[in-house]
Amino acid sequence: MPTRAIYLRVQFGHKIKKLLNGQGLASASRHLRRSFHPPRFPLTTEHIIQTIDRAPFERIHRRYAVEHPGEDWPKYLDLERWIDINIRRVREIELDLSRAKRILDLGCGAGYFAYIAQLLGHGVLGLDIDDVPMFAEITQLLGVRRVIWRIQPFVPLPDLREKFDLVSAFLICFNNHKQANLWGVPEWEFFLSDLARHLAPHGRVWLELNREYDGTCYTPELREFFALRGAKINEHKVVFNSGLGAPASTSPVVR
Repeated sequence: MPTRAIYLRVQFGHKIKKLLNGQGLASASRHLRRSFHPPRFPLTTEHIIQTIDRAPFERIHRRYAVEHPGEDWPKYLDLERWIDINIRRVREIELDLSRAKRILDLGCGAGYFAYIAQLLGHGVLGLDIDDVPMFAEITQLLGVRRVIWRIQPFVPLPDLREKFDLVSAFLICFNNHKQANLWGVPEWEFFLSDLARHLAPHGRVWLELNREYDGTCYTPELREFFALRGAKINEHKVVFNSGLGAPASTSPVVR
């Protein structure tokens, strides 16, 4: 079979799968809403990069850039790539379609997601450790508010003095990603119960987990736990669309 025919067949199969699982209808609905409600700021990579003061960014780039960063933190100096990635995140969460929200971004890193959300009129607070000076310099340049805090198992988050309509976390590492003491159900139960204190009524939680060495993002037990708390799970994404449901009575007791 010719290569183009194989490609079209795969694409057709993918579209049918999206229609069957509802993704296609949701995508069509978002496109229709965007046609009637254009965002307050043009969501293109070029427009967003133009808002960043390039002279200080270039000085940061010269200090920290390496030729082949791989998966190390200098990779976030690739503005075009990471602005594009975060535009897609903003669109998927529909922040370009919603009223102004109060957002807490856990593990905010260089702050690109928070910055784009701010351009759309949202109020964002980042939370992260302070181990990478480059992140501190970029978030300061972008005007992203940041709380320095290390998320640890069975330790509550600090008093953030406000409630949030959305809590986001991308490429999560605070769960001891790729370490021997990777979080299980007890750690996640404590974390989610504590996080609920910081949510406004009907607030959303959008979590995107990293893959572990075995290629999975969570154990079957952890997936079941997320589902029992009301999460919508799509591969590495775990989304609570209206608050964090109370733990099921059968869930493990947290120490």
